[in-house]
Amino acid sequence: MIGRMSFFAILLALLIEQARPLARSNPIHAGLRAWALSVNRSFDAGTPAHAWLAWCLGVLLPAVLVLAVHAALTYFIGWPLALVWSVAVLYVTLGFRQFSHHFTGIRDALEDGDAAAARARLAQWRQVDASELPRSEVVRHVIEYSVIAAHRHVFGVLAWYSVGAALGLGPAGAVLYRLAEFVARYWAPRTATAHPASAALQAVAAQAWTVIDWLPARLTALCFAVVGSFEEAIEGWRFHAQRFPNDNDGVILAATAGALNVRLGGEALRSAAGGDGLVSPGFEAGAALGDSGTTPGREPEVGHLRSVVGLVWRSVVVWLLLLALLTLARLLG
Repeated sequence: MIGRMSFFAILLALLIEQARPLARSNPIHAGLRAWALSVNRSFDAGTPAHAWLAWCLGVLLPAVLVLAVHAALTYFIGWPLALVWSVAVLYVTLGFRQFSHHFTGIRDALEDGDAAAARARLAQWRQVDASELPRSEVVRHVIEYSVIAAHRHVFGVLAWYSVGAALGLGPAGAVLYRLAEFVARYWAPRTATAHPASAALQAVAAQAWTVIDWLPARLTALCFAVVGSFEEAIEGWRFHAQRFPNDNDGVILAATAGALNVRLGGEALRSAAGGDGLVSPGFEAGAALGDSGTTPGREPEVGHLRSVVGLVWRSVVVWLLLLALLTLARLLG
């Protein structure tokens, strides 16, 4: 029964997250950082075998525990409490408000003509030096970072949760996806942590994240194509994804460029760290400006930021409609 309720779990989680967003400093995220550090210290011996053991403990074990709670609630208490559990887990793993305040602040500053404030907010968000960026480059960076953040916080979680729920795994898929992305950042090179991960663990975390994000990235790109300019988005996906340093992110950004007819890539500002002080997988640290090509399209303008918001929300509606139809079909069947 709970597999048929995945639509309602997602809808409720999104509504609650919009009304009461999770605070940036919260015990859950602090606990995840402590868990990743503990696993790293205890099991990272610098060999591939130990690296895979550490990754499994850091990512798979919490997902299995979430699945165990889901199964216990479903079979021993009832599906209503299992639904509440799914909503609670999705509330932590899914949502726009975990990053949208950065986007909104930069957009408002640009619309008010305060480019300096926009650069300062971008620098604070991505932990980079944006003081010399032209206005159009600030817009482009905001588009790129925001689209990738929307994918990792919303669409990727939706994809893995939907697959897991259909298989009777409850919210375990959402936890697997978010933790795989988290440890790929936390254990990445140049991350300022008390106990840096070994090269073997960094490679394992990056490899596992690439595999886990492969299908969700392409589903997000396809969704952007459906709600945007379809032919241009697919053409961008096919011919311009390689202009970006990460294959999965490149597919999303190339499709976004085509869907909105905006030029992305090119003089790419690669962040040394994410907004939480961690390296963002897919964005190279320390790369120089002007080190890659660009996609076709118009010069980025402030108006494109509102177009990005529309693109993302239309994609969310498509996801929800699809899940609603699948839920209705299963209930009637």
